[in-house]
Amino acid sequence: MVNQRWMEKADRVIMHTYGRQPLVLVKGEGCRVWDEAGKTYLDFVAGLAVCNLGHAHPAVARAAAAQLDKLVHVSNLYYTTPQIELAEDLVRLTFADRVFFCNSGAEAIEAAIKLSRRWAATRFGPGRHRIVCMANSFHGRTLGALSATGQDKFWQGFEPLLPGFAFVPFNDLESLKAAVDDSVCAVMLEPIQGEGGVKPADPDFLPAVRRLCNERSVLLVFDEVQTGLGRTGRLFAHERFGVAPDIMAIAKALANGLPMGALLAKEEAAQAFVPGTHASTFGGGPVIAAAARAALEILSNSDFLASVREKGEYLGEQLRRLQNRFPAIQEVRGVGLMWGFDLNTEGAPLVAACRQRGLLVNCTQNTVIRLLPPLTIERAELDEGLAILTAALETLST
Repeated sequence: MVNQRWMEKADRVIMHTYGRQPLVLVKGEGCRVWDEAGKTYLDFVAGLAVCNLGHAHPAVARAAAAQLDKLVHVSNLYYTTPQIELAEDLVRLTFADRVFFCNSGAEAIEAAIKLSRRWAATRFGPGRHRIVCMANSFHGRTLGALSATGQDKFWQGFEPLLPGFAFVPFNDLESLKAAVDDSVCAVMLEPIQGEGGVKPADPDFLPAVRRLCNERSVLLVFDEVQTGLGRTGRLFAHERFGVAPDIMAIAKALANGLPMGALLAKEEAAQAFVPGTHASTFGGGPVIAAAARAALEILSNSDFLASVREKGEYLGEQLRRLQNRFPAIQEVRGVGLMWGFDLNTEGAPLVAACRQRGLLVNCTQNTVIRLLPPLTIERAELDEGLAILTAALETLST
């Protein structure tokens, strides 16, 4: 009843843009969250791959709190040391030469679209502005990011979308080759389609796309908003494929729950942005940059990433065992601690059955159960979550 009272308040004053779960969460610690009534849940959603270090991580909290006493905001009219240090960290750890800071994944995608088009205009002149994206992709909810998203269900009611985007099937190199002509400035894709149902790129697809972009003189843009920052057991998912993009959008786990996005780019692409071409008032503010530095130090640790790979292999093995046991599970896909499995029925009842037993999971594409636990999860917590998932599957199969 306590949760119900708060939900009724929310429904009166907050826009109805989310199909929320019937929970009012008030506390989080590690891999667990608590609702207003005091019930505990094991969290296999992690804020949609945002709280990669779990809830209320002490190192991140200390860094943010310490910076709050020093300097909170001055805008990007001035230099601030936490932002500079964070940019140095990201350049040191990645392919990139330069960083642009913003507040979300969608904003990072918007920046990627603008940078790609301006780079092409600067280098080739007008007319080379189209971006080829993948069918079943998801890049965000702003109009530009939505126009780059290859799922028409998200477009309804928002047409006309921005012109200049084309879509080809994911993992279909021949279709991509046919689409990349002299009007194209960039190819943009997710190494693993998250909202699209946890669908990885084929092992040979990304290297072939890299070669194609080099041959056709177009930029390769990776959207690692969900897959980045340790989620796959590498700092970034593209590392698993042995390729690097020219531009990359990141966000979600960058500050472990505080709103931050970033666009990373090689020098040749980055130099297309000059003062006045793009900006963000709050991007890379001191408090969030300090928190992100603390998070990144942990997320980039080689031993930490090895532990994610080990736990991911275990989780995948256990999910495949469940697939063998329950005919409702059609396919299991994933890597690191990013997993999904297809059901032969709608997933919402299974999400509800898990929630009632104290486990939070997510459903995407109506039939895909997506598991995104914090990367700090222990083996015992994985087993606990798997036991709840098993019990929920047993209930639905009777």
